[in-house]
Order: sequence, then structure tokens, then C-alpha cells
Amino acid sequence: MSSREWDECELVMISALEHWSYCPRQCVLIHIEQTFDENLYTLRGQAVHKRVDEPESEIVDGVRVERAVPLWSKRLGLIGRADVVEFHGEIPYPVEYKHGPRREKEHDDLQLCAQAICLEEMTEKPVPRGAIYHHSSRRRREVVFTPALRDRVADVVTQVRAMLVAKTLPPPVNDSRCRHCSLTEACMPSIIGEQQRAAELVRTLFVIPEPS
Repeated sequence: MSSREWDECELVMISALEHWSYCPRQCVLIHIEQTFDENLYTLRGQAVHKRVDEPESEIVDGVRVERAVPLWSKRLGLIGRADVVEFHGEIPYPVEYKHGPRREKEHDDLQLCAQAICLEEMTEKPVPRGAIYHHSSRRRREVVFTPALRDRVADVVTQVRAMLVAKTLPPPVNDSRCRHCSLTEACMPSIIGEQQRAAELVRTLFVIPEPS
């Protein structure tokens, strides 16, 4: 994929990759409809990011540490910010802060790999790995940016851009993800989900199955 000029509506926030991976409807509500509500999980996330949201530079044990680093990729049309970027020699090493434990799916890895792709383009240095810092356990989980993960980032960017440009709101998932989502009130997954279920019941209510 070569670099090109992107219209403003085509630029994809790095954070949108994580939101889309978790729930496409959540992604559109946040990035198109500008809907954002707080719950316990978002407040915990804000508390964890309090320090890394302030631009700062320091040397820790011989490693240059930059906080709140602006990021962009002209190639992918990505923009965003890294919580922390460490420079081990000349090699950038992004660190993303999360308040909770490791999640089963790829949400966090996509976000971190997108940061690495931006850093590579900005610094012209390879970024082979980075880390997710889990505040609840005070531990890091290192992520290797494999070719498969990089391809997945590019694929998700394309899907998110198409959805944002089309401004279509996907239907609610109405599953276990909704329990932890701060947008439940705005999304109304159970109400809309029940309407869909009711419509399906009405549609099939008088359908007599063929005898077996």
C-alpha cells in the first residue's frame, strides 16, 4: 500500500481499531456520533492514563522515555497517540497502558501494532516489538509484531475506514460484551435486540413446518 493524501473523513484514529475490534457499533457511536459515557471501566482507564497523558521526556536507567507521543502513518491514513515510547538505542518500543488484565482477543495487540507501524514510518527504524502494561497486575506483556499481525492491522484499518465513511451504524451485538460497555444506555442493545427477536417470532409464527 503506497502513501496517498487522505481526506479528513478518511483518517482513522488508532483507538478506533480497538473499539472496532471490541464492537463495530461501539466504534461508530464513538467516532461518528461522538457518543461517550463513563462507567467504572472508563474511569479506571482514565486514572491509569493520568500520568501518560501528559507529554514528558525523561531518562530511566539509560532509556529515553517519551510520554503522550503523537503518531501518524501517511501510508495507512492512521493518526493517534502512544501512551509511552521507550527508545532502546535508536529503536522505538511502544508501551500501551491498560487498567485491567489481559483480554482474550486481539483488541490491545491491534492498537499497539498500529502504533509500531506509525513509529516505523516516522522514525524509519524497525519496531519489532512493544508491550502492554497491565496496571492491575503491574506487569508487562510483550507483543511481537509479526507479519500476520501487521496485515491484520491494515485489514482492520480498511474496514474501519469504509464503515466511518459510509456512516452506517451496525446493529447491537447484545451479548456478554455489553456488560462492560459504557455505551449501553446509548446503544440500547437489549431493547433493539428484543425488537429483532420479536420481529423474527412474528415472521415465523404461522409457518407450519413440513412433516419429516
